[in-house]
Amino acid sequence: MTVSLQYCHITVNDLDRSLAFYRDALGLEVRNDVASDGFRWVTLVSASQPDLEIVLSEPHAGRPQADGDALQELLTKGVLPVIVFRADDLDATFEMVRAFGAEVLQEPIDQPWGPRDCAFRDPSGNTVRISQAPKT
Repeated sequence: MTVSLQYCHITVNDLDRSLAFYRDALGLEVRNDVASDGFRWVTLVSASQPDLEIVLSEPHAGRPQADGDALQELLTKGVLPVIVFRADDLDATFEMVRAFGAEVLQEPIDQPWGPRDCAFRDPSGNTVRISQAPKT
């Protein structure tokens, strides 16, 4: 039996600004851009993991008003789960994302538990970490 991750959602306030960040700063590719009931869902993939889709959506997209309001509040506070990407060249990726203008939370450092990583905020305030496996 094989189990694998198919997709994950990232909740964002401004879909167009967030799309630019994930597409242009991180290099993900748009697979789908779907409008429904006044909202959009944008699906992105990495060339290195084309079967894993990342879905950007707004808090109220496809949710009851109260649930969207609660999710919006968590997003505004910046307390939604951290998103972690892996890069084969962390320093080059860091410079590309910084040049895009993303808010830097942590410059690249070697963590005591092994990986080298850095952190940014996306345009909606989500924490995005980028990790590189330790050299062996």
